[in-house]
Amino acid sequence: MSYYFSICASEFYQQKYVEFLLENYEQLQLPYAFPVALSYIVSPILMTHESFLCFNDDDEVIGAFGCIYGTGEKGYEDTDIVQIQVIFLADQYRRTLLFTRALHFFTEYLEQLDREVKELRFWAPAEPSLQKLFAKVAARTATAHTEHGMLDEYRCSPSDLLTYVQRIRQ
Repeated sequence: MSYYFSICASEFYQQKYVEFLLENYEQLQLPYAFPVALSYIVSPILMTHESFLCFNDDDEVIGAFGCIYGTGEKGYEDTDIVQIQVIFLADQYRRTLLFTRALHFFTEYLEQLDREVKELRFWAPAEPSLQKLFAKVAARTATAHTEHGMLDEYRCSPSDLLTYVQRIRQ
């Protein structure tokens, strides 16, 4: 089976992005109240940053991910930092190389930007299985408590992510 990725450059694809993530909201298991979770889901679109879709051979959406440039602490002026807001793959595609292909697509995308990206940041539920997975590519830098669960913050450089992807692809 083959897959392809698309940048959500039109309202049509942005709508597909939001619909897909909301259709799978329960599986996202975001440890936030719904309004906060929704803000993370739609922020790449509302802030006119980047959102992406993954399609299968039948042109069905099977994955989505999005990011924003900068951090709230710096008024989103520190655009050399990219925050990954959400990554989701449909359940039947999670144990495939699709995640690696998505990461490879994303690293190639970052390399062609007209700005330098020094750091990638993302938050994930503080679960041992995820900690083990993310430790392969990123450093856990913080843990936060929310009313809906604990989260870990991770940071890595784009080159570290690319090295990880290349190692897996071999």
